[in-house]
Amino acid sequence: MRLLVWGTAIVAYVCAVVGRSALASTGPIAAARFDVSAGTLSLLAVLSLAVYAALQIPAGVLVDRLGPRRLIAGGAVLVAVGQAVLALAPTFALAVGGRVLAGAGDAVMFVSVLRLVPTWFPPRRVPLVNQLSGILGQLGQAVSAIPLAGLVVSSGWTAAYLGAAGVTGLVAVVAALVLRPGPLGEPAAAGAPGGLMEVVRTPGAQLGFWCHFASPFSANAFGLLWGFPFLVAGERVAESTARLLVSGVVVCTVAFGPLFGTLSGRFPQHRVALVAGSVVAQALAWSAVLAWPGVVPLPALVVLVVVVASGGSASLVAFDVARSAVSPARIGRASGMTNVGGFVSSLLVVALVGVLLDVQGAGSPAAWSTEVFRVAMAVHVPVLLVGLAGMWWSVRRVRRPDDGARARPGVALTRGSRG
Repeated sequence: MRLLVWGTAIVAYVCAVVGRSALASTGPIAAARFDVSAGTLSLLAVLSLAVYAALQIPAGVLVDRLGPRRLIAGGAVLVAVGQAVLALAPTFALAVGGRVLAGAGDAVMFVSVLRLVPTWFPPRRVPLVNQLSGILGQLGQAVSAIPLAGLVVSSGWTAAYLGAAGVTGLVAVVAALVLRPGPLGEPAAAGAPGGLMEVVRTPGAQLGFWCHFASPFSANAFGLLWGFPFLVAGERVAESTARLLVSGVVVCTVAFGPLFGTLSGRFPQHRVALVAGSVVAQALAWSAVLAWPGVVPLPALVVLVVVVASGGSASLVAFDVARSAVSPARIGRASGMTNVGGFVSSLLVVALVGVLLDVQGAGSPAAWSTEVFRVAMAVHVPVLLVGLAGMWWSVRRVRRPDDGARARPGVALTRGSRG
């Protein structure tokens, strides 16, 4: 029963990620369909992320009060409706409405899965199961990069997106019938009302926010919209190879996940070091690729993909950090607050890449080149550094002995801090 419940939740999460990342490989087709520039096209991806980020804390509060079954099933319904609207939209304005609905449905998914897992799995296995939940959910990026994009080419935009909407709607029905709280946790309705500001003021929850801000946005921006055009138009990679590289982010995240989950469970005092290592590696990889003289060789791009993918797994460690800092009744709130971090940074980077392309006079795909893409994608590095600075500030607060809000006894957030 445990695997059936967990597996159903993961399938719903996959469908939500398909809705989130559908423009990654169909962006050029979307630009032509709605006759919009690069900056305007980025609005479609940014809007979904903005809705997602804005709803994270409300979603955390709702899942603590109503339970994950209602939110997962309801979220899948919203994603399905959003996909259907995007399929049928004759204008860009209606397409925006579809993205808002899909973003709202997506917003409740992962925090609900994180709320469900501790009720079915023992504490020592929760970090690993959270990693597996995150990486399996991200298979939605691979689905959107290959099967969905292939359907758009072979069957047309409307048929492909209506098909995605139908599958997601069916999953919503199954989730409503199958999902339930497990025997290891108290019912969600027993979660204490209120307490949001207490979570926000908790140093460990703040640390979770900054860990999540810093680590996943490169993978998100790469998979959601800009990875494929950067590789094809910026680095002159063949389209088939570019799709493999974009999908490779998901594959490598799957490979990293068990390692990060196992290390997070066994060595909680080194969780922040795991995240920081990934963030530093990403900054170095982007700096090397963007400063490369001439066309970047394929092996260097493969290294970039692998390093960027590590951020996806590292970001899931942030939820272990935040979860360790709050009571079980407030896991949803802490998870929502943490999840805001990565999607604020992702929204910022996705938007800035489009703006920087437009500023350089490269608002349409015909004007995209290596030079303009390298300038635009350089925004990754300063945002990574901001994330590292936030992590450093939060670690100092967690280690400070006079802070009133602390982690639960016996749980180490950082080296030298055991709550």
